Amino acid sequence: MEEYIENKTFDEINIGDSASVHHTLSKRDIMLFAIMSGDVNPAHLDEEYAKSDLFQKIVAHGMWGASLISTALGTRLPGPGTIYLSQSLQFLRPVVIGDFITGQVTVREKLPEKHHVILDCVCFNQNKIDVIRGVAEVMAPTEKVRRKRVQLPSVDEVLKAVH
Repeated sequence: MEEYIENKTFDEINIGDSASVHHTLSKRDIMLFAIMSGDVNPAHLDEEYAKSDLFQKIVAHGMWGASLISTALGTRLPGPGTIYLSQSLQFLRPVVIGDFITGQVTVREKLPEKHHVILDCVCFNQNKIDVIRGVAEVMAPTEKVRRKRVQLPSVDEVLKAVH
């Protein structure tokens, strides 16, 4: 992982620029997302229920995949200093435990009057099959930011610290 996190300013961004992040979904990810969001839909947490549901197995929360798009926007393109303004999403296919998901953003349009950028967003799995598609609008930073990447503690360290 890179030691530093750096943005692209509005003036540095070009139509067609792209950035992505990747993550393999685990059961732990699903549990942590449920804890954080409060979304206890049994399709995500109850294996017995999931067997009788549409996809017949535990699936990720749709917004878990969308969070990869948010991560790409906030840490890669445009990066630090980005203001998220809007997001549309289509959830095309389920994401299941073990799927390697790539969240990718690609610049479609620049709106100079307010430094807004329109980006096509997609999440696809290890088979290059789209699972989420959408469009985001952000306000891109106008000043360069380069910061040391924050090293996140493990979940176990966080739990130990709050008890």
